[in-house]
Amino acid sequence: MYSYIKGQIKEINPKYITVENNGIGYLIQTPNPYNFKVDNEIIIYLYQKVSDDDISLYGFKTKEARELFMKLISVSGIGPKSAVAILASGPVNSIADAIESGDAKYLQKFPGIGPKSSKQIILDLQGKIELDSTFTSESFNEVEEALKALGYSPREINKVMKKLDETKSTNELIKDALSLMLK
Repeated sequence: MYSYIKGQIKEINPKYITVENNGIGYLIQTPNPYNFKVDNEIIIYLYQKVSDDDISLYGFKTKEARELFMKLISVSGIGPKSAVAILASGPVNSIADAIESGDAKYLQKFPGIGPKSSKQIILDLQGKIELDSTFTSESFNEVEEALKALGYSPREINKVMKKLDETKSTNELIKDALSLMLK
């Protein structure tokens, strides 16, 4: 099993990226491949799936995203492709919060997740998600506080927070949140 790979991104496709490390190009399936940039040196946290007819690598920008992916694929009926689609559609902390709070409607907005699947995810994972996301939580808290200070309502803030990319810095998150508020 691989933990991570450090290398240079050589190719970006709709479903995967290719990372070169020591002259070998690794095809890594990832949520939102276009969040990466060609020729960037990067660390990608990996999950390796081995089956009878396939060996696949799944990659994530953060350890927290990988941990949530691994938890999601442990749920009956949720495979790696569904888990990647879920992670591509929302920030890790928002997905984790929805699971912890039992928000089945939030989970149903993801591709391929209907009422039964969303309830199964909640049933299997509620109370079991412990993401080590201190930095992300602090950044998101700062963004929320900044938006509150500017007079935005909790409803408006929640709507925007779900759309933010948890891999960005606090300043970038605030800029992104404000641009989303102005749309």
